[in-house]
Amino acid sequence: MKTLLILGAGTAGTMVANKMSESLDLDEWKIIIVDENENHYYQPGFLFIPFGIYAPSDVVKPKRVFIPRNVEFVFSKIELIEPDANRVRLAKGDRVINYDYLVIATGSHVVPDETPGLRDNGWHENVSDFYTLEGATALERMLKFWKGGRLVLNVVEMPIKCPVAPLEFLFLADWYFHERGMRENVELVFATPLPGAFTRPRASAVLGDMLERKNILLEADFNIEMADHDKNVIRSYDEREVPFDILVTIPTNMGAEVIDRSGMGDELNFVPTDKHTLQSNKWENVWVIGDAADVPTSKAGSVAHFMLDVLVENLLRHMEGFAPLPKFDGHANCFIESGFEKGILIDFNYDVEPLPGKYPLPGLGPFSLLKESAVNHWGKMGFRWVYWNILLKGGELPFESQMTMAGKWS
Repeated sequence: MKTLLILGAGTAGTMVANKMSESLDLDEWKIIIVDENENHYYQPGFLFIPFGIYAPSDVVKPKRVFIPRNVEFVFSKIELIEPDANRVRLAKGDRVINYDYLVIATGSHVVPDETPGLRDNGWHENVSDFYTLEGATALERMLKFWKGGRLVLNVVEMPIKCPVAPLEFLFLADWYFHERGMRENVELVFATPLPGAFTRPRASAVLGDMLERKNILLEADFNIEMADHDKNVIRSYDEREVPFDILVTIPTNMGAEVIDRSGMGDELNFVPTDKHTLQSNKWENVWVIGDAADVPTSKAGSVAHFMLDVLVENLLRHMEGFAPLPKFDGHANCFIESGFEKGILIDFNYDVEPLPGKYPLPGLGPFSLLKESAVNHWGKMGFRWVYWNILLKGGELPFESQMTMAGKWS
């Protein structure tokens, strides 16, 4: 019997397990998925916890619920991947799993220790991330009784999971402090290594205008060197200092440590991957999906979903002796919560930046591209149900893997 081994049971790995369990003859194939954590987190929901919109219980469910019963689920830390020998060593029981095909879906995580001083005395007191459940709940405690001052949001370096999330946090903070009648007592600052509000010029211009309208200061080209808790400042390599009363940090995002231990990654532990086929650049029976890949598109759940059909088709083709097809175009779309029950939607790929228009039905929508609307907000809020009930289980959504220009205005 042949073995398909999936490493990681987050969004990407769970979807692959569901799709492949439907596609393979399980009399001939064994599917195994390995993850060390028993809880599945709806990570887009972390954004809403600091503002009291979601509770922690809204974003956590057991991973077992979403894995098919005909897939073997192993809870263990992954000690080492040995791709030249087609095997993986687990920490639990010193187990070794030999595989015929490997899918790496080990994701990414924040590493605050990469920035000197960031985790010193003020960590989770007046400095926190919101990319973890612990960080988001710490921020909720901070903001609940805060009387005002200077709140700085800093992105340490790119790439990061969900590149629009820092902007969403600031837009929601603007709404949150308005709702509490204290916005005039709060100074909001966005310190980013980017030259503008976002990675793509047209979207950056629109989102930059929103920052200006909401009186959120932009500190561009800010490459942080260290955080100084004694002075409550962050300092850049060009010796600029940005003072803060509360610092919301998006630390360095890195791939799984096992990728480093196994010698399979780049300097940030992301796996070099063919950006169109999703096949490993080095091992032809190794495939990569989601945040674990080094492909030059957003690290977001939507990208993992758009990768899914391409990866599954190419896996099945390769198993049958056919060459993989270069069909993944870097498609990404993101709802951007802009506060006051409005949102923006952007849709783009490797070659086409976000454009205005209607999505997914050309001319009809119901979602507006690169424009604020209440419908976009409710699309964002309703996606949590879709995520738990359809997307994770490999269900079909009315969105094509490849981006289309239909409905977009250039």
